[in-house]
Amino acid sequence: MAGRPELSSALRAIEGVTDAQAIGDSLAEPEAFAVLFDRHFDAVHGYAQRRVGPDLADEIAAETFTRAFDRRRRYDASREDARPWLLGIAANLLRRHWRSERRRLDAYARSAGFEAGGDLAPPVAAELAAALRALPRREREPLLLLAWADLSYEEIGVALGVPIGTVRSRISRGRARLRGPNLDSHRPQEAPNNG
Repeated sequence: MAGRPELSSALRAIEGVTDAQAIGDSLAEPEAFAVLFDRHFDAVHGYAQRRVGPDLADEIAAETFTRAFDRRRRYDASREDARPWLLGIAANLLRRHWRSERRRLDAYARSAGFEAGGDLAPPVAAELAAALRALPRREREPLLLLAWADLSYEEIGVALGVPIGTVRSRISRGRARLRGPNLDSHRPQEAPNNG
């Protein structure tokens, strides 16, 4: 990923504003939108990269910010933080790339390793990748936004356009499916308390 250009002194001066204010300012001064790019590019790109790999992540991140810029007039200014909105746009774009993501999860299962640390044994990593791949999209997306984008339940609701209760139930169902017998067999067993 190429380095991002430095912000001009004028843009650095408005870094203290909320995302909502920067979006509002960008309606008159489009350059103000660069603050959002600077603040949230890494989160959007990182989320996309974990889903589809580095090459496609560049494309997804660029398209996310292009669409956000084009749709900035429709942004809900009552939401000061634009990260959930941007990740929601990215999630929608990723839906169109599901076949690529599916191939990546297949490769991930075959290679049996996590990019983020490689701390699971190969059979467990392969089974987890297969279990994620098998989840329905409506359960997989909230789990990935929680685990890979580090969003709160409320932010996931904003990103996916669903109520927080729906987010909770989808994450709960997804986690329950991931706790299937195959993955449970790899959980460390607690030593009996002979106390």
